[in-house]
Amino acid sequence: MLDMLRRAGLAGDSETPNVQELSGGVSSEIWRVDLARGPVCVKRALPRLRVAQVWEAPVERNRFEEAWLRIAGEAAPGCAPRVLASGEGLFAMEYFDAPVWKQRLKEGHADAAFAARVGTTLAAIHRATAGKAAVREAFATDSIFHAIRLEPYLLATARKHPQLAPRLHALVERTAGTRECLVHGDVSPKNILVRASGPIFLDAECAWYGDPAFDLAFCLNHLLLKCLWVPAARQRLMACFDSLLAAYDPNTEVERRTAALLPALLLARVDGKSPVEYLDEAGHNTVRRIAWPMVALPPHTLEEVRAAWQK
Repeated sequence: MLDMLRRAGLAGDSETPNVQELSGGVSSEIWRVDLARGPVCVKRALPRLRVAQVWEAPVERNRFEEAWLRIAGEAAPGCAPRVLASGEGLFAMEYFDAPVWKQRLKEGHADAAFAARVGTTLAAIHRATAGKAAVREAFATDSIFHAIRLEPYLLATARKHPQLAPRLHALVERTAGTRECLVHGDVSPKNILVRASGPIFLDAECAWYGDPAFDLAFCLNHLLLKCLWVPAARQRLMACFDSLLAAYDPNTEVERRTAALLPALLLARVDGKSPVEYLDEAGHNTVRRIAWPMVALPPHTLEEVRAAWQK
């Protein structure tokens, strides 16, 4: 790490910075490195994720994350940390002392205006990269996306619910075969920093040229699940759901794919390889009760999903 920082001119030859490991991730080692010039964040992907079930993924995803940060930063200036250096399976980026959106939601601070900015930013990245052959070629990361998204979420859930397996396998096939724009793949409140200037997206390890519906469904899914985690903020969380969706403004086909994916992702976050840590068994059963029928008979609109969840 120090060699990389010195080669990039970020650390002096005789400088020995303080290094602090940061928490919150299961797929990478992440450090805050306090240099004389100020703090930076350094990241390295792990070959085996730190979860209960065996979950392995190619470490070359590090370089695709680095590329996503650069491209997204051009599409929506200020939405991602600047990459400062890379090498030896590591990369260094800007460090921001800002709250994580997940923590803000946990505290009940569900701001619909901020959610709208998340939707606007996500849409800007998708629009800027849609139909770009060079970006598509640079992010032919189908195997990585399968290993860290489609298999542990949808296919693992299919094994837990064999009656739903045909539906979930069809979702995997359609999602894998849809290539429209650059997808982040992990648009979760834990990967979004809250700043007055707007959201900052982190952890684009799943970056892939594919289906924008996956990003939209993934983020909306978390807002629904937080309703069970923070009951006092349910109304505000649903307002965040509405404002993010309105700001993103998907076309009919993207909304249809999102509406089909969202219940499957709800179910995946209780019965896949990466269940959310904040729900108990009663919460798991609530999610199953709502999501199962919508996986079996997919809705066409997100309003249908919203209404079922609200009820």
